[in-house]
Amino acid sequence: MNRKSTRLLIPLLSILSALVVSTLIIFMAGRDPLMIFLKMFHATFGSAYGSGQVLFRMTTLIFVALAVALPFQVRLFNIGAEGQLLLGAFAAAMTGAMLPAWLPSLASITLCIISAMAAGAGWALLAAVLKVRFGVNEVIGTIMLNFIAQGITGYFLTWHFAIPSTVHTAPITDAAVIPAFGTLTGWFANSPANLSTILAIGIALLFRMLIFSSRFGYEMRAVGLQPDAARYGGIKAGMHTLTAMGLGGAAAGLGAANIVLGYRHSFEAGMTGGVGFTGIAVALLAGAHPLWILLSALFFGVLEYGGLTVNAWIPKDIFMIIEALTILLVITFSALGRRLQQE
Repeated sequence: MNRKSTRLLIPLLSILSALVVSTLIIFMAGRDPLMIFLKMFHATFGSAYGSGQVLFRMTTLIFVALAVALPFQVRLFNIGAEGQLLLGAFAAAMTGAMLPAWLPSLASITLCIISAMAAGAGWALLAAVLKVRFGVNEVIGTIMLNFIAQGITGYFLTWHFAIPSTVHTAPITDAAVIPAFGTLTGWFANSPANLSTILAIGIALLFRMLIFSSRFGYEMRAVGLQPDAARYGGIKAGMHTLTAMGLGGAAAGLGAANIVLGYRHSFEAGMTGGVGFTGIAVALLAGAHPLWILLSALFFGVLEYGGLTVNAWIPKDIFMIIEALTILLVITFSALGRRLQQE
């Protein structure tokens, strides 16, 4: 079996195995698994509102998963997408709130997106500089920066920028709002799905071209596969580390386009809900491939919203188990595949 077939087979086997185990868990909980999955299907793809909810969740997951996928090409594990998204969301909300009302919509949205990307990239670059300059493991660096980002945004929100008697900042200007699909086309009913989904797909395509169709991407993958050989060939490993982490952080910050500009229209405590950590699972299931991330994010989006729709019959924690089992099985099958190839 060739490498491409193996990369496709491992996620499929992992998903199917996780669904089989979860079916047994639902059955042992005294519920009919077929009934539960059918209700999930009708509540997600069977309704315009449900499809929009899945699309909304999928969009943010694409951004944060890409933040993991690009650094992974140079064998860096960016655990900091949550913090990068938090700061990106805060920057976008504050920029949108301070923009003058007369500024055109395209300029307002662009400025908010740039500020979100800059905040996310800058936060990721801190971990990258610690890695390149002082040899600090990027996993430790990004995890600690997540806590710091949470503290920073919490402090500024609570003590400086929250509207009195609320837990959110002032709303962004109307010109900075990204329109919902329902507003423009009538699609997806009154769901929060918005045009930032198109941006997410475009960024995924751009990352795919960068990684697999450019000299820069070739050098990046060379650094990841054989860092010593890459240095001998004149490739600057440190520069690629900084660039990969910076671009990854910018992608995570872009999640603010969906959450802040397209839905909440302000920053509030707990608005990211740990989605940055779920993005790690999305990237792992996709094998860190930008295009497979689109399907992986869709799968996790269905589980997240679908789990909420059947919560009256079965705890939504069951679907968290499916997510965790899927990733554990991906890791297990990948290790098994490498062992079989070596033998």
